[in-house]
Amino acid sequence: MKPFISFLILFSIITGPVVAQENDSPYKTKLSVDGPVIIAGMGLSAYGLKLMQDKEGFTEAEIATMDKSDVNPFDRFSAGYHSLSAKKASDFPFYGSFAMPFLMLLNDNVNNKTGQVLVLYVETMAVTGTLFTLANGNTERARPLVYSDEVEMKERTEANAQNSFFAGHTAATAAASFFAAKIFHDFNPDSGARPYVWAAAAAVPASVGYLRLKAGKHFLSDNLIGYTVGALSGIVIPQLHKKTNNTGISLTPAVIPTINGVGVQGANLSYTF
Repeated sequence: MKPFISFLILFSIITGPVVAQENDSPYKTKLSVDGPVIIAGMGLSAYGLKLMQDKEGFTEAEIATMDKSDVNPFDRFSAGYHSLSAKKASDFPFYGSFAMPFLMLLNDNVNNKTGQVLVLYVETMAVTGTLFTLANGNTERARPLVYSDEVEMKERTEANAQNSFFAGHTAATAAASFFAAKIFHDFNPDSGARPYVWAAAAAVPASVGYLRLKAGKHFLSDNLIGYTVGALSGIVIPQLHKKTNNTGISLTPAVIPTINGVGVQGANLSYTF
């Protein structure tokens, strides 16, 4: 998952100075708000990645006591899976998914809002990276390949072998693909292509999850959770920025009357849904 974190940091640096355009856009963004969220996401992702890297690997004695029967019944079928070809194949849709939001910029309704879309994209990936790295950094779960005697002991005892929960490749792919579909959906409300865009968005991370399962990198539950986290990030982050979104918290200046009838300056906090 290191490539994803590196991509996130590089992408954030490149798009940091971009000014978001809001005219004729379904979204409203503010760098004074979204900027700190992105920076915090990058920082927390880096911290989570450090937690993942600082884990101590299994000892050979510990691996000798591990058995497939220790895995919960839902995931047990894949304990011992390992496929180098599946691992290599998963990289193609994984890296390819990062380009999907950029393809949306070819759309006439989207391309003149490039800055705003890139800000939202970085924020989506920053949130996804935070959720993934912190969950993985604070959880120790053996990958399915650890249960295979055919896998070299060196790979089974390294710290990375404990990073099964949850599937980062699947989460990142789902975040990028569902983000792209959400952007297309909101910028093109009358397009007949929307169902096909959503179908493609769902299929790409599903293929990554399947390949990571066959590669012995993650159990089915890891992939299902990663898929859900990524998809929700890709949809919810843009939705929270929609101008027509009626759900939210607002803080506005107000004059608060007192008992003696004298008004004092204050603030009005309201929640709408």
